[in-house]
Amino acid sequence: MTKLAIYGYGNLGKGVESASLQSPDMELVGIFTRRDPTEIKSISGAPVYSASDISSFKGKIDVLIICGGSATDLPGMTPTLAKDFNVIDSFDTHANIPQHFATVDAAAKSGGTLALISSGWDPGLFSVNRLYASSILPEGGYYTFWGRGVSQGHSDAIRRIDGVVDARQYTIPIDAALDAVRSGSMPNLTTRQKHLRECFVVAKEGADLASIEEQIKTMPNYFADYDTTVHFITAEEMKRDHSELPHGGFVIHTGKTGFNKEHNHVIEYNLKLDSNPEFTGSVLVAYARAINKMAERGQTGCVTVFDVAPADLSPLGREEIIKTLL
Repeated sequence: MTKLAIYGYGNLGKGVESASLQSPDMELVGIFTRRDPTEIKSISGAPVYSASDISSFKGKIDVLIICGGSATDLPGMTPTLAKDFNVIDSFDTHANIPQHFATVDAAAKSGGTLALISSGWDPGLFSVNRLYASSILPEGGYYTFWGRGVSQGHSDAIRRIDGVVDARQYTIPIDAALDAVRSGSMPNLTTRQKHLRECFVVAKEGADLASIEEQIKTMPNYFADYDTTVHFITAEEMKRDHSELPHGGFVIHTGKTGFNKEHNHVIEYNLKLDSNPEFTGSVLVAYARAINKMAERGQTGCVTVFDVAPADLSPLGREEIIKTLL
């Protein structure tokens, strides 16, 4: 049994909790929250503790899954917790992954622990597919499209703006760009040509709406490079129209083979998700299994999905994997 714990009990934390119940080899030993634990009852019945008590669980947790936001939570949480625990996070600010990796790697090595960052579906599963496809068809190029769906990271980033009560951000692929890529023509597309971003925001009464909209549209790494539309709505409209958290996307790689590069090939991997946090939580639990196996073999420091052997993700033994899945 892998002894799991969850640090952070929002949508993603509940998704991890749900996934752990579907994995007979996982034991959820506790949920740690920055809120008052006496006011929270877990869905699974797992005990809920204050985040400030986490240090007393050192040695009692095999893998700690950190369910914070990439904008402000994970850059501090992951390296701090990696000093005492094997950890995994879903840090998804792509531009800042190298720095996050370096910080977490130093912390994990100092504590003799193992950390995996940026797990989920993108970064995560999509990253692996980009690696496979570009290695198999080096004479070509890959394209990544997200949506249509709710980005948890982008929605969280909006909610951190002063005056915002709640927010949902939808990432929308541009159909013309998708069609051009699938044709095999290998178009040169800018970030702005591939996606639109649509935001629905509930603001505090009296908040400066123009300022909030400007902060969203100019936010680096999130919105500045996209055509972004901002709608201000009521809390009732948010609950009625935007309570679900669907998402998905495509990784498409086109390439050429042959002595004269005369043959075209298209590799496409896609996801259509009813619940972004539940699916992401399922990915995190599978990678937590792998991290536990790797840590038991003595590996320390920081790793990514590129460093994880596919067999380590499975609860099945090697012979059963070969028999049933190869």
